[in-house]
Amino acid sequence: MIEALFSQPNYLTAKKTLDAVALRQEAIANNLANLETPGYKRVDLAPSFEQELQRASSSGDASQLASLKPTLAADLTSIPNSKDGNTVHLEAELMRMNQNAITHSLETQMVSGMLAKMRMAITGKS
Repeated sequence: MIEALFSQPNYLTAKKTLDAVALRQEAIANNLANLETPGYKRVDLAPSFEQELQRASSSGDASQLASLKPTLAADLTSIPNSKDGNTVHLEAELMRMNQNAITHSLETQMVSGMLAKMRMAITGKS
C-alpha cells in the first residue's frame, strides 16, 4: 500500500526533477571549475531528458516516469567566448545556478508537502 503512494505520477515527476536538478548542479560546478580550461565545452542536462519528462508526466504513466534517468551532454549551442575554444560564460553559469536553486527549492517544497499530507493522514495531526 505504501508503495502506491510513492508511485503516483506527481510524486515521481517531482522526484525525477530533483534528480535532474542535482545533476545540473554538478554540471554547473564542473563548468565553473573549468572556466579557464582551454578547449573545455560546457555541459548541461541533456535536452532530451526535459522533453521525455514532460511527455511522461503528461501521460501519467508511473512506469515511464520511474524509468527516466537524467544524463549530461555537451551543450552544442554554446559559443566560445575567447580564442581558446572554451564555451563557459561566467555570468550565464551563475544565472543558471540561481535558476537551478529556485527549481530545487520549489520541488523540495512540493515533495515536502506531499509527505506532510501523508503524515497527517496517518497520524491525524499536522
